[in-house]
Amino acid sequence: MRLTAFSEFVATVSAPAMLMVTLMTTNVPTANAEPLPPCPAKPNCVSSQATDSHHIEPFRISGGAQASFEKLRNILTQRSDTRLIAVDDTTIRVEFRTFLGFVDDGLFLLDSTSGLIHVRSAARSGYWDLGKNRGRMEEIRQAFTGTTP
Repeated sequence: MRLTAFSEFVATVSAPAMLMVTLMTTNVPTANAEPLPPCPAKPNCVSSQATDSHHIEPFRISGGAQASFEKLRNILTQRSDTRLIAVDDTTIRVEFRTFLGFVDDGLFLLDSTSGLIHVRSAARSGYWDLGKNRGRMEEIRQAFTGTTP
């Protein structure tokens, strides 16, 4: 059976085109597939992925990513105001409790490709937190990096 010029063209073009379509529609997991939730329009939240006044710098990793994330987990475990809710290889979810009994939610996401740990801390209730979430994250950063204010 002899292919016509048109049939040869289709056969030549269709295989690479099919491969391209397959690759473009396949979900490829990334180092940090889950973005942080956005902060509400209240001044009681900080996030390293925010682009407005809620922004706080992410934690920079020095050394191995998993070792750094384990170090952060240990720091959080030692804090008396912190309860670990869920931990896996790339995510740490915590509850922070203030001395007045308010609960704030903390989230830490490992982005090993960028050498960062993205952070978010937000009050569950109320409008203003008097800078508590930002201050707490900076305390945790200092413990993580071994620096003092």
